[in-house]
Amino acid sequence: MTLDKVGIVTDSIGCIPREMVDRYGIEIVSPNIFFNGSVYRDWVDITPSEAYQLLEKDPDRFTTSAPPPEAFVEAYRKVSKRAVSILCITLSSKVSTVHSAALAAKEQVKDELVDTNIVVLDSQTCTGAEGFVVLAGARASKDGCDIVEALRAAEQVREKVDLVFVLETIRHAYRTGRVPKIASQIGAWLSVKPVLAWRDGVAHLRCMTRSKERGVDLLLEAMHKAVGDKPVHVAVHHADAVEEGQRLKERVQGEFDCVEVWLTEFSPIMGYSTGRGTLGLAFYTEG
Repeated sequence: MTLDKVGIVTDSIGCIPREMVDRYGIEIVSPNIFFNGSVYRDWVDITPSEAYQLLEKDPDRFTTSAPPPEAFVEAYRKVSKRAVSILCITLSSKVSTVHSAALAAKEQVKDELVDTNIVVLDSQTCTGAEGFVVLAGARASKDGCDIVEALRAAEQVREKVDLVFVLETIRHAYRTGRVPKIASQIGAWLSVKPVLAWRDGVAHLRCMTRSKERGVDLLLEAMHKAVGDKPVHVAVHHADAVEEGQRLKERVQGEFDCVEVWLTEFSPIMGYSTGRGTLGLAFYTEG
């Protein structure tokens, strides 16, 4: 059997649609969701919409954790059977220990998988923005590139991909550490909608608005400012708000020159800090 030059491993927080995961043979490692004594693997044992229903039911009993290094060890073993090298891409190391788990797993298998070159890349972002970094590496691999070229392709997208999102409520946001708990309580009382952007590996509060509609407008304004009239790759996110997500996707398709645009559910692992109703845009330009 002829081995692929590069196999791709990543976490489920990249929000990559299942058909793309299958098309590019991407191996997914899932973090855990804990609720009321039960454990669920993200996207495996529970769908994002089901996870959001649990979060809404009792936020204090909903927690998450990174997958253990053993989960990445298993993924590396599996992918090593079909690829000479492995490129593992994780969400930002500044918001999770997933990256550390992937590195620990690499160390664990170094004497076992001696013929497999494993490279672990910090995407420095999350959700669909991370997904685009992963897809850049996967597409390069599909085109026959080696590990150096696939890594370079992923790094190039990492340097230019943007992520902006608007929350339905601020009441979960203090879990990010970006909004103090008292501020989130006041914000919930005022019914404000936080607009956030991703920069330097973490989320930053851009502003707050009194309506979700205005928040969506601000997302599109930010994208127009960054993109201009250039062809653009776009991932539209929704957190258990598929109709709103579809409307946002239609606006994106009508206002931009899209190379690709896909609608995906916002990872409940990140949704732990954002709540249901979140809408977001991950995007980067061609060239």
